[in-house]
Amino acid sequence: MLASLLPVRWGVVADFARGGQLAHLYIASRRGLVSWLGVRHIRAAAAGVAAGLALSVVGFPASAEDEAYTVAAYPVDAVASDAVTAKQKALAEGRQAAFRSLLKRLVPVTAYDRLDRVKHVKADELLEGVSVRDERTSATQYIASLDFSFRPEPIRDLLRSEGVPFVDEQAPAVTLIPVFLPAAAGQGAVPAELSAARGSRMWREVWAGLDLEHALTPVKLGDTKPELTAEVIQKLVKGDGSVLSVFSKAYGSSLVMLAVAQPDLAAKRLNVTLTGRDAVGAFVLKRSYRLNLDDPLYTGELAAVIALGILEGRWKALKFDGGTASAGFGGALMPVQMIVEFRNLRQWQQMQQRISMLPGLEGMQVDGLSARGADVTVMYPGGPEALAQALTAQGFDVRQYGSTLQVSPSL
Repeated sequence: MLASLLPVRWGVVADFARGGQLAHLYIASRRGLVSWLGVRHIRAAAAGVAAGLALSVVGFPASAEDEAYTVAAYPVDAVASDAVTAKQKALAEGRQAAFRSLLKRLVPVTAYDRLDRVKHVKADELLEGVSVRDERTSATQYIASLDFSFRPEPIRDLLRSEGVPFVDEQAPAVTLIPVFLPAAAGQGAVPAELSAARGSRMWREVWAGLDLEHALTPVKLGDTKPELTAEVIQKLVKGDGSVLSVFSKAYGSSLVMLAVAQPDLAAKRLNVTLTGRDAVGAFVLKRSYRLNLDDPLYTGELAAVIALGILEGRWKALKFDGGTASAGFGGALMPVQMIVEFRNLRQWQQMQQRISMLPGLEGMQVDGLSARGADVTVMYPGGPEALAQALTAQGFDVRQYGSTLQVSPSL
């Protein structure tokens, strides 16, 4: 009905909801609407809200440590018999969904099962204020971009009382430079949106559209500098630590990263590399995403969403376990059973290599292999929970069932 007015790529939201793979996501658009979605629980039960509710900036967190309790630019959309009812419905559903999303921002992925203990809590009991960024209405539909600010202390008390671990301390901000590399020569005609100029603009805009300020890992976007030559970029992508000092000096910070995106037109993939140093440490992470050549922006948004989620996952793993997120978790070696899910043999080989290279992991043994999964046994310091944290920090989707881990790609 209001498709022409929609300020966000709602198809991205819908596809994530159907896929149900990621626990939480920022969904961003170059049109300026951003959301943090609890994808596994996308719809909230409607709660009452006064018809004449006036939305304004009210009581937002004043201290830096409370920044993570704001869920900014959250999209709401509802249809009803009239505009007033549609707005009431959108606000009620939106605040509950934003609250669920906040909890998933704060709670380590390995403790998501404990969120059932607080699913009965109504968001309006913990809401500090709401601000409107943008809103559109018709006779029967209400669409808006809202900032929800929640009360930190009552939420902390709630989680502590229910035994739900959480991390609300933001990491030191990292400077991130989005770099778009054109497709390699010899792959045929390049779509206009993936040209060097337009691709670079798209890749930067999807990052700028994220709520970088309130993330657990705040990000400041940087510009490409002369020191960041093609040679330096390639060395960073390959994990050559010898150029980290050059990279850091150019940007005046030890916490600086590249997010490099390059389309592979022949394979219809967007290859993305995160490389540099965040608050956890130096790392290189490579991911590949299906690329719709008719809509590359969709893939760009998805890649940026997951990249930011990986940075947050690394930070939560570090804080939750006291400082060993990426290099093992200490303690005696313990056996861990894993069910590794994959789509094809190539993906299995890639996952097997990444898992086997985890610091501290020993004795990786494949006990069974099928077309879509593998039964794997490993030894890891600290056992299954420690390994789950390490795998999550590397961008895997991990579920824990007792002493067994189910490991799959994020998408």
